[in-house]
Amino acid sequence: MWEDPSCVLTKNLWVLNSVLFGCAWDYTLIAAFFFFFFSRSFPRFSVMGVRGLQGFVGSTCPHVCTVVDLKELAEKHRTRYPGCIPTIVVDAMCCLRYWYTPESWICGGQWREYFSALREFVKTFTAVGIKLVFFFDGMVEQGKRDEWVRRRLRNGREIARIFHHLKTHREQPGRNMFFIPSGLAIFTRFALKTLGQETLCSLQEADYEVASYGLQHNCLGILGEDTDYLIYDTCPYLSISELCLETLSTVMLCREKLCESLGLQVMDLPLLACLLGNDVVPEGMFESFRYRCLSSYTSVKENINKKANMILAVSDHISKVLHVHQGEKALEEMLPLGPNKALFYKGVASYLLPGQNSPWFSQKFRGEITLNQQVISVGPEPEVKQEVPMCTEPEFKQEVPMCTEPEFKQEVPMCTEPDSKQEVPMCIDSDSKQDISICTDPESKREVPMCTDPESKQQVPMCTEPEVKQELPIGTGPEFMQEASISTNLEVKQEDPVAMGYEIRQPVTMVSDPEILQIARTHHVQGESYLVYNIVSSGEIECSNTLEDELDQALPSQAFIYRPVRQRVYSLLLGGSEDGTSTGPTVKEWFVYPGNPLKHPDLVRPLQMTVPGGTPSLKLLWLNQEPEAQAQRLETLLACFNLSSSKEELQAIESPFRALCCLLIYLFVQVDTLCLEDLQAFIAQALCLQGKSTAQLINLQLDYINPRAVQLGSLLVRGLTTLALVNSACGFPWKTNEFMPWNVFDGKLFHQKYLHSEKGHSVEVLLEQNRSRLTKFHNLKAVVCKACLKENRRIVGRAHWDSHHTGRWGRQGSSSHRTSSGYIRSGQGQPWRNQGPGSRQHEHDQWRRY
Repeated sequence: MWEDPSCVLTKNLWVLNSVLFGCAWDYTLIAAFFFFFFSRSFPRFSVMGVRGLQGFVGSTCPHVCTVVDLKELAEKHRTRYPGCIPTIVVDAMCCLRYWYTPESWICGGQWREYFSALREFVKTFTAVGIKLVFFFDGMVEQGKRDEWVRRRLRNGREIARIFHHLKTHREQPGRNMFFIPSGLAIFTRFALKTLGQETLCSLQEADYEVASYGLQHNCLGILGEDTDYLIYDTCPYLSISELCLETLSTVMLCREKLCESLGLQVMDLPLLACLLGNDVVPEGMFESFRYRCLSSYTSVKENINKKANMILAVSDHISKVLHVHQGEKALEEMLPLGPNKALFYKGVASYLLPGQNSPWFSQKFRGEITLNQQVISVGPEPEVKQEVPMCTEPEFKQEVPMCTEPEFKQEVPMCTEPDSKQEVPMCIDSDSKQDISICTDPESKREVPMCTDPESKQQVPMCTEPEVKQELPIGTGPEFMQEASISTNLEVKQEDPVAMGYEIRQPVTMVSDPEILQIARTHHVQGESYLVYNIVSSGEIECSNTLEDELDQALPSQAFIYRPVRQRVYSLLLGGSEDGTSTGPTVKEWFVYPGNPLKHPDLVRPLQMTVPGGTPSLKLLWLNQEPEAQAQRLETLLACFNLSSSKEELQAIESPFRALCCLLIYLFVQVDTLCLEDLQAFIAQALCLQGKSTAQLINLQLDYINPRAVQLGSLLVRGLTTLALVNSACGFPWKTNEFMPWNVFDGKLFHQKYLHSEKGHSVEVLLEQNRSRLTKFHNLKAVVCKACLKENRRIVGRAHWDSHHTGRWGRQGSSSHRTSSGYIRSGQGQPWRNQGPGSRQHEHDQWRRY
């Protein structure tokens, strides 16, 4: 049974107090204590949103936190509104680390255990008649890119500490260093869909769409861990960190009570959030202003910390100073906005849900805010205030408005795409003042930026560092039929407003075909595809941190290993030249890898692929239901991995090992330092996994943790996410279950097989003396080895390698270089890891295959 540690601690504290004092504590104080305790004790697990607000609520305003029984809330809802299904909208991205309850997380993920935990989570809510609707982030908004980068760099430092611990102690670090397994978000989405849950992917960061869905569908609450949900004027905010699944109780945070404590109104909260700092407005932007508020604040409390007093001081300034002049002066006359005026207005407007308006945007100063080439329309003051759920009494006397959609048949949540701000990747012209790799064009005698085509051994022009501040043409998208304007500076335009509270007008998309865009958008919103809509709409994708050791030079980063696959997907989705040499569309890749400072995205061009019979159109792949089209989908998928020559062998493999073999062939061709022992461990764990129960996997114990095996586990899982991208782009030739990790991979099991294989144990030992697996093992191994030989890659044992190479597995020869968009194969060369932090161009040695 699922039980969060906070649930255990809360119950134990209740029992302890009853024994010692013979009375029961106020459960509200207990809730506030743990809400504050977790935010202060575990900073890596602190919530996102408004800076300092979580700690403030827990330490200064404990009455804002109320322990609620979700079963009772649901029952009261059903009694008051017969036929209206009690629904909780879940911010899944906030919940991942709380859902991942398996003890082991370092080896690549305990996916079967995790799937069982998700199933138990869903089952518990379903049993009491509560419907769950899950939202996942669909893309990173440009305005929040700096915050995304900051968190990724912080994660990189944490990963370095993790590997230092592994090398020192040869064991998994404690939970205080917990790092979620690679691919957890994407595979959680597929797992929930497998469990029959309504799963949606946002068209920007999910918090706005979650709040909007909660308001429009009159949900019981929002389950998450983001203090922005205290700012949105929507349904109540329920804490996932305080959820006790055993009793279905958690902490509800009431924004109305927060306003009472601060002397503010609900519509003042967006203003407060931006003055304190959030994911849109940097915390340091108004630091001096906050100190001025604190210096003039006359009600400073000695028993609370400085941060809490500062929040009280800023709130006091809003209520006693700004409110006095509200409607008479614009905010820029009352606040030191300076050049950050548009960013500040955008931050305030980002909290306005459809149909809502801010009283701080006066009639005189309402207009269009242009930021990062996006237009934000700010409407007039609201004529009719929309009723939202209110938390009035802690004893569950919660006001719940009438449900307007009893059957919840809407597939796509209503939203105005408030903050997508996706820029259009464009090839930078010759006037761009950016650092690029240069080589000479032999025909024109001019210097052009180049990168190496990893498959054709040709050099192709490459746009690299996007440092230039370019003006991108924005036009009318055929799908969205929206206007668009452009501005490279922050400004406020005094133009006619739009009566909807907050609206984003999107730039032109990478693909102009409205039918293709609509299909991609639908699959994206319904959580059925991965990254495809991001590529065809904005041409920009990202990949977060992976457990990779920056000091290990023997294994390249997954970002480089799978880049050729992504490049062929770009060619399929965006089109490319026949010869692969002319300038074409570039895709911005924000991929985290050791040595990448993430100051700019890597600009990556499509790579022409070879599909028997020619590359089919997207309409054929996505719309044609004829049997021949299914065959072309499979051909295209294999071509993305450059495995067309192994089609017959792969088709002969039974599910779910076909997808695994596809990845293993690709990996062993790409990475020279993978050896026969690695291959045997990968295959043996997949075969043994089929016969193991979840309980057996939980009880599996490891002698020690090997850092290299940790990287290999994460590398394979990243390959499975890449396969999800390719399968989506090719029209789903394979069923999703074929490459779900709970069917083909278990972190601890792989680690065990790796340690046994490293020690030289026989194949029979790897297969746990099960003779029925032996034939399958040799068949799968033969398919991989044969396919690799076609690419002149002979897989040998580690002893054979060591007899020909001295020292650690390292780089041999010198035949490659790295462009700013990544290491690319040249001839028999392979991707290689960056050597120094912060540098974007290096000259590197290259591996030479044995």
